[in-house]
Amino acid sequence: MELQKKLPIGIENFEKLRSEDFYYIDKTGLIRDLLNNWGEVNLFTRPRRFGKTLNMSMLEQFFSLNGNSSVFEGLEISKETALCEEYMGKYPVVSISLKGIEALNYETAFQRAVLLVRRTALKSYYLLDSDRLNEQDKADYQKLLDYDMTEAIFGDSLKMLSELLEKHHGTKVILLIDEYDVPLAKAFANGYYDQMVSLIRSLLGQAFKTNSSLKFAVMTGCMRISKESIFTGLNNLKVLTTTDERFDEYFGFTDYEVKELLESYDVLGHFDEVKRWYDGYQFGNVEVYCPWDVLNHCDRIRIEPHVQPENYWINTSSNNVVKQFIQKSADGMVKREIECLVAGETVTKEIHQELTYPEMYQTIDNIWSLLFTTGYLTQRGKAIGRQMKLAIPNLEIRDIFETQIMEFFKENVKKDGETLNRFCTVLQNGEVEGVEKIFTEYLRKTISIRDTAVRKEMKENFYHGVLIGILGVKDHWSVASNQETGEGYADILVEPDTGNMGIIIEVKYAHDGNMDAACRKALKQVEHTQYEELLLDDGVENILKYGIACYKKRCKVMLAEK
Repeated sequence: MELQKKLPIGIENFEKLRSEDFYYIDKTGLIRDLLNNWGEVNLFTRPRRFGKTLNMSMLEQFFSLNGNSSVFEGLEISKETALCEEYMGKYPVVSISLKGIEALNYETAFQRAVLLVRRTALKSYYLLDSDRLNEQDKADYQKLLDYDMTEAIFGDSLKMLSELLEKHHGTKVILLIDEYDVPLAKAFANGYYDQMVSLIRSLLGQAFKTNSSLKFAVMTGCMRISKESIFTGLNNLKVLTTTDERFDEYFGFTDYEVKELLESYDVLGHFDEVKRWYDGYQFGNVEVYCPWDVLNHCDRIRIEPHVQPENYWINTSSNNVVKQFIQKSADGMVKREIECLVAGETVTKEIHQELTYPEMYQTIDNIWSLLFTTGYLTQRGKAIGRQMKLAIPNLEIRDIFETQIMEFFKENVKKDGETLNRFCTVLQNGEVEGVEKIFTEYLRKTISIRDTAVRKEMKENFYHGVLIGILGVKDHWSVASNQETGEGYADILVEPDTGNMGIIIEVKYAHDGNMDAACRKALKQVEHTQYEELLLDDGVENILKYGIACYKKRCKVMLAEK
């Protein structure tokens, strides 16, 4: 039996991945298309965890004079013999990731930027011994190694290094800049955005605009930052976003690639669940999966075949944009649109992909654009001008929305202590009409989480979650819930802080609108529960049993006779 290759989770070094026998989904066609669809400066924007850094490492290995050509054997690019002859291993390559330029203040961020440039320059330490460089050239190179580098030298650093490398090697330089927008995001979050914009604009402007030593350049990032703020006067920039049909299959995994991967690890039977959870992004004309999720889930299910899909993407960022979006739901229109998205429907919006960070949260229209560019929403079908049909890509991203919706709901429950106390009082007193009235108020205020495609039993999860969300913020009340089952959630046990009573609640979704029948069904189910036995064993005799039926934004409440 052939040994299975290691799964490359978190491996972003192309040479390591190939030489140490990790599983690799061949994206080397990117090299061919990059050379055939020439652009002097190419910017690829994709959401996080879609393989940008690995592709940049691949480009470095292919073009670099120091590259390891053997790692391309058997891959798609190796069939392009003419291109390989002309370009493989023929260029000095300057590769730098700006991901590390982050700090709480500008001074520290600049120090980190200097260290990054210094580390990049040190890779060419042989320049100090070059016969082709004069003493002034070598003195300039020494400036790139100085810990006390000025902002002016930093801004000129990539251009200066390119010129020195061209002079030494007699050939122009390829420049690779990964995660170009991370310093701007961190600067905006920490209050020194204008200073960082000025610094990055200087670095990129010098490197791309006035650099005669440049063969071509590739940049990656999540955002397409407004040209006016960063790329002023840069006329040779080709921007390739998720809406572009060019290069659409080189970031993310396709259906075919995922099937091959799962088959290699004997877990092809999980394909449907992987598709529902991690597919659904539309890049250009291709539907793609998030690679990070597919690799992580494949790694789990090959050892634990019965493990459920989970959200691997959520911990790779703060998901602040979704939180900000949900907080706009006081606007009735936004609230309805969020409900449509979570229900699996589309919403048509005008998308502006060129924004600056200060603009991103200024208007709800810009937040729609931000959700799209960062991968929380994707397009469906063809855009008409700037108008796009937007959808939540898959179950994983919907889970992020649902989590933020419930968090937002719970925050609002806490803020309205008067309504919370009224609800808990009528619940304790067995006042059915009061429970019904106040629970309906809550349902009308919150964002409905529904999905027209799921079984009716699973729709109960939303209403169950709202109840748990309300009761869970009541100080000193104990709230227990049976775990989610294949048929939805089971009952809820509430023990108020009086210590002498218990409340058992069963929630049903009235799929046909007949809430009376659904209430009676709920009461029948709650009649003999493990919770009642538990309470009786503890000597609790005052037990209230509620059946609650819900349909859209309405509810019906019944109380079992004692």
